[in-house]
Amino acid sequence: MTFRPRLSICLATLGLALHLGAAHAETPAPEREWNHATSLMGEPKYEKGFERFDYVNPDAPKGGTLRMSEEGTFDTFNPVLAKGDTAVGLSLVFDTLMKASEEEVSTSYGLIAEGVSFPDDISEATFLIREEARFADGEPITPEDVIFSFESYKAHNPLQASYYAHVTSAEKTGDREVTFTFDQKNNKELPQILGQLTVVPKHWWEGKNDKGEARDISKTTLEPVMGSGPYEISYSDPGKTIRYKLRDDYWAKDLNVNVGQNNFGEISYIYFVDANVELEAFRAGTTDFRQENSSSRWATAYDFPAVKSGEVIREEIENPLRATGIMQAMAPNMRREKFQDERVRRALNYAFDFESLNHNLAYDGLNRIDSYFWGTELASSGLPDGREKEILEEFKDRVPEEVFTTPYENPVGGNAQKMRANLREALNLFKQAGYELQGRKLVNTATGEQFELEVLLQSASFERSVLPYINDLKKIGIDAKIRTVDTAQYTNRVRSFDYDIIWVVWAQSLNPGNEQYNYWGSQSVDVQGSRNYVGISDPVIDELIPRIVFAKDRDELIATTRALDRVLLAHHYVVPLFYSKAVKIAYRDTLAHPKELPYYGLGFPDAWWSKEAED
Repeated sequence: MTFRPRLSICLATLGLALHLGAAHAETPAPEREWNHATSLMGEPKYEKGFERFDYVNPDAPKGGTLRMSEEGTFDTFNPVLAKGDTAVGLSLVFDTLMKASEEEVSTSYGLIAEGVSFPDDISEATFLIREEARFADGEPITPEDVIFSFESYKAHNPLQASYYAHVTSAEKTGDREVTFTFDQKNNKELPQILGQLTVVPKHWWEGKNDKGEARDISKTTLEPVMGSGPYEISYSDPGKTIRYKLRDDYWAKDLNVNVGQNNFGEISYIYFVDANVELEAFRAGTTDFRQENSSSRWATAYDFPAVKSGEVIREEIENPLRATGIMQAMAPNMRREKFQDERVRRALNYAFDFESLNHNLAYDGLNRIDSYFWGTELASSGLPDGREKEILEEFKDRVPEEVFTTPYENPVGGNAQKMRANLREALNLFKQAGYELQGRKLVNTATGEQFELEVLLQSASFERSVLPYINDLKKIGIDAKIRTVDTAQYTNRVRSFDYDIIWVVWAQSLNPGNEQYNYWGSQSVDVQGSRNYVGISDPVIDELIPRIVFAKDRDELIATTRALDRVLLAHHYVVPLFYSKAVKIAYRDTLAHPKELPYYGLGFPDAWWSKEAED
């Protein structure tokens, strides 16, 4: 399990593109050329037979305990389903076909699979399973397990079904070979994202539990699941606590991609229903590590004695965000008629006073987001030129004119005068959309109904950032409310698109691909569980997405992605929020990490260790 910033989506499932590794695996099948690694950005750094990743400490001691926390609850250990609240840390129990390197972009090396092979037209991909690969019960990992895992994810997880939409079949083509067939050629990312497939044991899921009851992978379960990964579930109190124990018999503990990693003897998680209580538990010494997402708390709540004495260490680290584009936003649900008018959505942005919020609540520690790929070279800026402009001109009559004439900028607030002007412009836009202010109510001139909206939140910790926005919306006659619900209810409502507006984060890799269909493609609008939270269905966007997926080279990918970014912005689908340029972490001095962290990550918890284990 590799630590990532807390985003609403796991970055490991982002679409990545592919460049072939030049090296061959140790045991090639006669008619295939096996590649030990896949990478987009040039050749893989490590050649066949490398000893370890450079960013790990090969002498890191094994043992000790890492105590973590999580907000919310959990009610299932099933890693496949897109229902229920899956326990945090469950990836510790499972392995994937390939394992990503945190010091390279879009680069993976063999884990369960010792090699991958595919023809020049990338019409299929075959993975060669390591002969020594084993599940925790000692049973070998077989092609049947890989096929079962793939088919289960496609059948029971809408996000994964979309992710692997162009993978039509998986079949056993050798004693240790699985071949995936594609319905399109030259989609460079398909072999790469298949390498991210989590493999579950077919025989376990088709067996019976201790009560003699048949297991069912289509249902939630609180029975400790079995995998092939470095840890096993040793204890759980449903919804409250879960502990993972390092397995002494882990089959891949000495594999090069694991050397110097999986060092903690035990990793435990305790759940809290309130973010402030979770922070207090850390301050009291109940937990060991914390990522702080609030700039306000970071500035004011970390002056307790343990920080002053050096017992708790604070760091701000840019590494995890170097290869991540961020769009954090208020997302109106266009499946509801009132948000379908672009002028309404644009007006909602005029009512958001980022500058005051940043100063008053975040101590000027945040940056306003102005791109769906914010923070990366994929973000559009200024006016389009060069190849980006050429691409957009193909759609000149089908995109807003401002794409070519006006650089995207968010409204600027920060004082009473600016906000009065912004709110006047918001009212003007609402008027153009058929609303008018009658007394203190903004009403639809056709129906006489007041404009209402509800912001659905999953944590009370978001309320302090949303309340000023709600108050400004009320100033222009909108009946605006906040509704904060428990994790289970929030998850169910979001999956079924039962909301007006939600606070959401879309995370982007430097190599966007198939996930874009799931984010903004028309095909995902009615798919429950998709991440097309806004309900975007636009023919130009639908045409741009496959051009990103099949971009012939890096320059074409960048130009097309910037064009997509510009079209998304011009339609004012969301109210862009804010983010920080660095990940803020605090941890007890009983933890240690390599002196040089991986360039694109924290290496947490994989490459960290407990000083207590050094004794």
